[in-house]
Amino acid sequence: MIAAADFNITKVERSKLNEMSLENIPFGKYFTDHMLEVDYEDGEWKTVEIKPYQPLLLSPSLAALHYGQAIFEGVKAYKDQDGEARIFRPFENFKRFNISAERMAMPQVPENIFIEGMRQLIELDKNWIPKHADHSLYIRPFMFSSDELIGVRPSEKYKFMIILSPTGPYYNVPMRIYVEEKYVRAVPGGVGYVKAAGNYGSAMFATKEAKSKGYDQVLWMDAFEHKYVQECGTMNVFFIIGDTAITPDLAAGTILAGVTRDSTITLLKEIGFKVEERPLSIDDIVDAYKAGVLYEVFGTGTAATISMIKELRYKDFLMNFDVDNWRTAPEVKQRMADIKEGKSTDRYGWMQKV
Repeated sequence: MIAAADFNITKVERSKLNEMSLENIPFGKYFTDHMLEVDYEDGEWKTVEIKPYQPLLLSPSLAALHYGQAIFEGVKAYKDQDGEARIFRPFENFKRFNISAERMAMPQVPENIFIEGMRQLIELDKNWIPKHADHSLYIRPFMFSSDELIGVRPSEKYKFMIILSPTGPYYNVPMRIYVEEKYVRAVPGGVGYVKAAGNYGSAMFATKEAKSKGYDQVLWMDAFEHKYVQECGTMNVFFIIGDTAITPDLAAGTILAGVTRDSTITLLKEIGFKVEERPLSIDDIVDAYKAGVLYEVFGTGTAATISMIKELRYKDFLMNFDVDNWRTAPEVKQRMADIKEGKSTDRYGWMQKV
């Protein structure tokens, strides 16, 4: 096992931060001064390097480019009221990352590389954490097969990396969502429950078609009947129907077990909602809307946190929502932000100090 003391750290001579502002920056466009990189070879992880952010030199025969053996995670760090850097629930992302690795026939990443590596990298680049509202430091751990070989089999070599990106809001306005009836995101027995890179690549065509119709994202349906709700774009989704919050359950293995999803369930219960994790059909959603008891629909995810949905289109039926008068989604978002920014007590132990 690699100890933290074995990390090889090379610092930049001059920070790029001196040349830019961290206010109103787009999501995922800018990256901090340093990155973490470590190779897996001969059945073991080699020396961890934290070094200046730089391009990779890769072979055209790199296995990941041909066969898609690649996974990632999304984590966020914030500064609290005392200016201390804290990471939101990184151990949950660590556990999920290795669930993804197992499903994709990849090696497990040890905790000291994932967590301690992340901590040391953020400690080095903590000045990149924006202090503005709805801003954060987005953390992207990822791993890909690095064999230089054309052949359909799990690789023998892998590369694990972490890069950091200061970012503003992912969705800064409420979304218009198109219910997708033809294309599907995941099937039982597939890889819908893991953060495999291919999940996102295969979703792009349907999303592009929805955007050509004036919508921001798609609401995925199940693969067999195109009837039961799955995910909303790259997010988990919640429906406030009456006094109950309903979100699709994870039993079929087609939906990602979102860290923000889990946190949202906790906070919804805290404010008094009954929460149901169960199959939910689009017909039940339409009926609830017609009955006047579908009060709110919103997505949850690391990038977006809480993203409100102002319009849902199923076939030719439009469901419109007055998001300006919503109470539940804004309250959950505010409670979560207060915990992340140290404005309220972290009673659940979600924030990990850098």
